[in-house]
Amino acid sequence: MKNAIITLFFSATIVTSLSAQNADSKPNIVLVVMDNFGYGEVGCYGGGEIRGAATPKIDGLADEGFRLTNFNVEAECTPSRASLMTGRYGVRTRKIKGAEEGKNLRGLWYGITKWEVTIPEMLTDQGYATGMFGKWHLGDTEGRYPTDQGFDEWYGIPRSSDHAFWPDSDIYRRDFHPDIGLMHVMTAKRGEKPKELDVYNRAKRTTIDREITDKAIDFIKRKAKKKQPFFAYLPYTQTHEPVDPHPDFKGKTGNGKFADVLAQTDAYVGELLSTIDKLGIKDNTIFIFTSDNGREGVQRSFGHTGPWRRSMFSPYEGSLRVPFIIRYPGKVPERKVSNELFHLVDILPTFATWTGGKIPTDRTLDGKDQSAFLMGQSETSARESVMIYLGNVLFGVKWRNWKMLLREMEEGSYAIKEVAYPSIYNLLIDPKEEVPEFNYLSDTWVDYPLYQVVEDFEESLYNDQGTPRE
Repeated sequence: MKNAIITLFFSATIVTSLSAQNADSKPNIVLVVMDNFGYGEVGCYGGGEIRGAATPKIDGLADEGFRLTNFNVEAECTPSRASLMTGRYGVRTRKIKGAEEGKNLRGLWYGITKWEVTIPEMLTDQGYATGMFGKWHLGDTEGRYPTDQGFDEWYGIPRSSDHAFWPDSDIYRRDFHPDIGLMHVMTAKRGEKPKELDVYNRAKRTTIDREITDKAIDFIKRKAKKKQPFFAYLPYTQTHEPVDPHPDFKGKTGNGKFADVLAQTDAYVGELLSTIDKLGIKDNTIFIFTSDNGREGVQRSFGHTGPWRRSMFSPYEGSLRVPFIIRYPGKVPERKVSNELFHLVDILPTFATWTGGKIPTDRTLDGKDQSAFLMGQSETSARESVMIYLGNVLFGVKWRNWKMLLREMEEGSYAIKEVAYPSIYNLLIDPKEEVPEFNYLSDTWVDYPLYQVVEDFEESLYNDQGTPRE
């Protein structure tokens, strides 16, 4: 009996020790971000087959994890990517700091400055290997490439995919600007000057996401072999214009090039998932699939925003609400769906909790730690509101299920429509934002919390003086 008790004691000690060891191990992170990819594209968000291409791999990811139906981004590529990388709204990261000293930071459209603290910088301090494979769009001059902002290695493009139109255009003028010419695919390692590779033309456009996937898989395998925690960031270039499938997928669905690219994307995500499974690191890997914006604004893109109004470059839900699926076995519950409010800025502080990372305290962080919510420890999000900006222009705010727009857009254009009285929508009753709620006098109370969120945020912008200058 005594020997049995001793055996049980040592067995329990071993189990406890292993549990503690697993708890202390830092999770790997694979973050897939599509480009201008609407809410309604994949099957688990109402797309898939009705878009001409089933998405079984991405749908399977949702079965194994947590799917959000109220995940919010910003209305344009650069501010969304800035929000993701810094945990701060784009309007903060793109303020023209240092302009009074004559420094040209190019204001609205030029990404983040050197002093922003990014996810890969935070993770590097925790011993992570950091690799980026895809579109950056947050700075394309010396000192502002991905490998200057925390990534150990990078392969991809520095700016927008529509540059692929230039080399094949009969009216492209090579001498139009001394600083910008044809865009090249680039590669770099930390501490080295980035190298220009192939010109990014329509032919290269068709193969770039295949190359991104291959480079990422190689990175994952190398770091898993070394047993080093890794952050693999894959900002794919699709489905930004031009939508050009890889030759292996061209015509595969018989439903057009957008459907071909959707099938291609699902296959590539499936390869990433399969790699993680075969390496035996699934249980200690966070895998996220999401997008930077809603569908393209141009008509020919044929993207799908599901039940939501309009497209990117607008203040409407079709611009701001995109897919978000997270799998973290044993931590994040399976087959869970929530309509709780979540924003892209929440990812950095959530990663900080899961990895032991330290977030900056010398500037305002807009992100909320959503780890408890995502792990099912809380049914409610840590966030109640979301600010809506286009560039540096405040368009409105979301609070719980309500939305207030201080200005709108003309239908069929991007012209700003000034309104005499703010439009207030109940997004549960009116998901397409068709009938402003101020017509119902019983609902005028909602003005107060909505305006309070705006006032509090504007005050925080005014008081955000702690950000260091270059």
